[in-house]
Amino acid sequence: MGGDHGPDVVLPACAQFLRQHPDSRLLLVGQTQPMAPLLQSLRLAGDARVQVVAASEVVASDDPVEVALRRKRDSSMRRAIELVRDGQAQACVSAGNTGALMAVARYLLKTLHDIERPAIATYLPNQKGQGTLMLDLGANVDCEPLHLLQFAVMGTAFAAAGGHAQPTVGLLNIGEEVIKGNDTIKRAAELLRQADAQGRLRFYGNVEGNDIFKGTTDIVVCDGFVGNVALKTSEGLAQMLTGMIREEFTRTPLTRLAALLSMPVLRRFRSRVDPRRYNGAALLGLRGLVVKSHGSADAFAFEQALLRAHEAAQGEVVRHIEGILQAMHPPSPDQFVPAPAA
Repeated sequence: MGGDHGPDVVLPACAQFLRQHPDSRLLLVGQTQPMAPLLQSLRLAGDARVQVVAASEVVASDDPVEVALRRKRDSSMRRAIELVRDGQAQACVSAGNTGALMAVARYLLKTLHDIERPAIATYLPNQKGQGTLMLDLGANVDCEPLHLLQFAVMGTAFAAAGGHAQPTVGLLNIGEEVIKGNDTIKRAAELLRQADAQGRLRFYGNVEGNDIFKGTTDIVVCDGFVGNVALKTSEGLAQMLTGMIREEFTRTPLTRLAALLSMPVLRRFRSRVDPRRYNGAALLGLRGLVVKSHGSADAFAFEQALLRAHEAAQGEVVRHIEGILQAMHPPSPDQFVPAPAA
């Protein structure tokens, strides 16, 4: 029910997702009356893979976090996350209010042991075409060195679920040199080097902003303030480039002819930088999978968020994050309580 378009976008995306993944099941949480006509027209109403879960309330885009947490206890957002908590669903995908989604998810699912703060992670386009996983993208404006290490651990597990066997981690900085950066970044780099030496992740070193789009590393770690600025900048840049190309190629008959001749190349370029392809930011560090779709997503973009959640669920991201954390912080001997004598 969330986002700018609600069921008008979500349900067509669900229909397309099921065509690609016929063995999957979808629990569609929301107000049943607005969904009914679309379910019929999309032939989802009688589909055994689809179950409608009724929720009487909707968290609005301008609702304060307190409203989503305390007042709207039968909202579609809350009910969807409860399904994950109760083991009835492997992942929740929502285009709703980001702050409310993070707050409700953290309240209901709780954070993993040793994770102090969840992070928002998504892919940004790069020259290699696979995308660079970046986190955090806005959940944590101020971070300590340990938080950045935890982001790297979570990003490693998420990227591995997406097909990167041994993903590399870069720490976003103002320069590649070890001496660059503030105390937080320098200490975080030390922690990441220690984790690399232990074989828990592959730390490349410091990276700069242009490395995100070069694809220098598979993962880039930063605080939420910097990450959110980078995300919005990349979206704006993609829109600017496609707009400039469209304008230039429609100026004269000659440029229109040039546009026709170069159309295959332009289409490939547009596809590679299309922000819709990278829609679906995972809230990592929770005891369950939650994926946030952009509120203005169309059906194609929302389908990408569904694919991201499906991929993460199949890759057992939460279990892998827990495994890496346990390996980095094994229990001390005094934590074990001897079994009583027979």
